[in-house]
This record gives sequence, C-alpha cells and structure tokens, in this order.
Amino acid sequence: MGRSQETFGKKEVRKNKQKKRKEKEAKRLEKRGKETSSSLDDMIAWVDADGNITDTPPDPEEKFVAEEADIQISIPKDAEVEDPGVLTGTVTFFNHEKGYGFIKVDNSKDSIFVHIGQVENEDIDDGYKMEFETEPGDKGPVAIKVKKI
Repeated sequence: MGRSQETFGKKEVRKNKQKKRKEKEAKRLEKRGKETSSSLDDMIAWVDADGNITDTPPDPEEKFVAEEADIQISIPKDAEVEDPGVLTGTVTFFNHEKGYGFIKVDNSKDSIFVHIGQVENEDIDDGYKMEFETEPGDKGPVAIKVKKI
C-alpha cells in the first residue's frame, strides 16, 4: 500500500481555506440578518433659512416669496466696467531667449504676462519698473504698450 499523497502542510492549508470560507459565510449571513431602517423619511434632508442642512422640514408660514423683478442674474445694465487705464509694476521674470515674462502690478498681487513684441524700444529686464495697459488674452490679462519708467 502506498503512502498518502497529502502532507501535513497541505492539510493545514486546506483547513485554513475551509475556516476562512466558513467565516466569510457567517459574516455574509450576519449582514443579511440585520434589518436596516432606511425609509425615505430618514434619507431626506432640508435646508433652513440660513443655508444649514437639517432633518426637520421648514415652517410653511415662514416661507419667503421673491418678486420676479427683484431677481438679477447678470450684471446690472447701469453698472459700467471701469478701464484700469495705465498701470505700473515691476518685472519679476523675463526670458530674453523666448521673449516673454511677467510683470507684478504695484498695489496688487496680480502678475501680468508680457511679450517682447508689446515692449516699446525693447528695453526690459528683471527688476525694471514698467508702465503698461492690459487687455484680455487667451489665458488671462496681457500687458500692452509697455514702457520703462
């Protein structure tokens, strides 16, 4: 008669796999056995007058009705957009090889893109005080009519 093909290690591996299967099945049955009380009323949230989320519905007597004429979706027609005119700033970075750089606007944290083609007499370098105007570009404001102060 031959020896058993199953070694001690193989028996242990098989026992561990069976044990894990039983534990997994027990957990699955335990989850299935728990009843959840998730009704629609438990899932609804309300927003109060201050914008806070709450679980109580708003009082219908405190309801606010806005007039249609008072609602403004865009900029009012009587408001004019001011042109900033001529700005001043300091060149924080300029790459002469590529011909572009950035000017930090005085009294602001904004940096404006500048191209060598917009610089009059092409005298620009890091640290220079410049005077310029802006116009909208593809990726933000662009400095035009740039002059050294």
